[in-house]
Amino acid sequence: MLQYENVLPLSDHFKLYDLLIPKTNLLRQLNELVDFSFVYDELRSKYSEDTGRSAISPIRMFKYLLLKTIYEVSDVDVVERSRYDLSFKYFLGMLPEDDVIESSSLTKFRKLRLKDMNLLDMLVGKTIEIALSRGIKFSKTIIVDATHTMSRSNPQQPLEILRKRSSELRKSIYAFDEGMKKSFPQKYDGQNLAEEISYTRNLLEIAKGCQYAELPAVSEKLNLLQETCDDIMDHCTTSDDKDARSGHKSSTKKFFGYKSHIAMSDNRMVTGVVVTSGEKADGNYLQDVIRKTEDAGIDVDTVVADAAYSGKNNIERCDAEGVQLVAKLNPVVYAADEDKDDGFVYNKDAGTMQCPAGHLAISSRTDKARGGMNARLVFFFSHLICRECPLRDGCLKKGARRKSRSIRILDDTHENYMKFEKSAFFAEKYRLRYMIEAKNAELKNVYGYSRALSYGLESMEMQGAMCVFASNLKRILTLLGVKTTK
Repeated sequence: MLQYENVLPLSDHFKLYDLLIPKTNLLRQLNELVDFSFVYDELRSKYSEDTGRSAISPIRMFKYLLLKTIYEVSDVDVVERSRYDLSFKYFLGMLPEDDVIESSSLTKFRKLRLKDMNLLDMLVGKTIEIALSRGIKFSKTIIVDATHTMSRSNPQQPLEILRKRSSELRKSIYAFDEGMKKSFPQKYDGQNLAEEISYTRNLLEIAKGCQYAELPAVSEKLNLLQETCDDIMDHCTTSDDKDARSGHKSSTKKFFGYKSHIAMSDNRMVTGVVVTSGEKADGNYLQDVIRKTEDAGIDVDTVVADAAYSGKNNIERCDAEGVQLVAKLNPVVYAADEDKDDGFVYNKDAGTMQCPAGHLAISSRTDKARGGMNARLVFFFSHLICRECPLRDGCLKKGARRKSRSIRILDDTHENYMKFEKSAFFAEKYRLRYMIEAKNAELKNVYGYSRALSYGLESMEMQGAMCVFASNLKRILTLLGVKTTK
């Protein structure tokens, strides 16, 4: 049963808040800025209206999560601090003498109440709504970039994790019948991933057909091994964080985790976010963040971005929709974008082509134009990596030792955009791009967005929602000229 407490009840100790919490306190200012009843309205359907014990106010639970983000503390620590910190109690709508919740309640709230909610878009939209209601102006210019967040866990080598989970499956079956050892294929002890996958498939086929396959102790291990094998076949990596993937910060530096594709207005408020796994190309999500910005109530006629967004598709789509894209042209990004959609993308950060498995090309050459044909830039991938890659069957041509990928170098079709790049308008707008670099740094360094707090894409989106919500609220106070102290 859900109860909503709109105001603090009377208490002999209530005056302590006015005596000890200054008017400039950030949490006091946030309480005055935001009507948090929207949380109650959004979560009403997640609670029973007339059965069970009265639930802790969803507004209070949501505020606990916001405090975790603002102060970068754990569930246990945020609850403990709310026991003695009067500013926390005031913000949470508690009386000074009130007892606190169990920290485990926050986990249940995230998993049960916030599950399947589009929390990210909802909270971004709410901050835009608050800003507009307070008279804050937005131009029609947004700045777009992607920032990475490290996974909570490190990736494991596919060979190692397959062997580990194959061993767990065999042991679960041996617990019921040691004689099954004779039925299973001989273990593979080499370092060839394809051979290990072949062994794993044979093991799975026999295990699924045995009489113990339906027993929970066996079926759990069997399903886990099957899922791991499928994941490696699709993505060539695995870890405890099944949604995280490897991406590139440069040609020599990789990261394992997620990307957040962010749109920000030139008043430094985030207006749209798309969270993906780490291997996704930045430029592919430009239209998504524009749409999310417009859904939040902000008109867009100019987008400022880096060279990763200068693909032909982005330029043409923005032009068709009356949006001016201000992004320094990279001829390779432009040309690669117009070719067939085969999973190969030009990785701007690494400065080379990236294959569907996430591997980078190791060399390239330029084939000069001849016979009326455009010049082409050819990228070559490592034959050692291609030989071991589980995606090689659908990628390599028959008899080929390694993959190569060529793109046309266009020298005239983007002539108009090259002229635009030299204009005064382009130069003026492009100066705004540094702002989003500062915003990315703020999200990471102030609100803990540099590393995932939990596992999975849904949890990453929830973390992003709270970080952006906190950042935007603080920005609103700054734009309103309100000085705050923590």
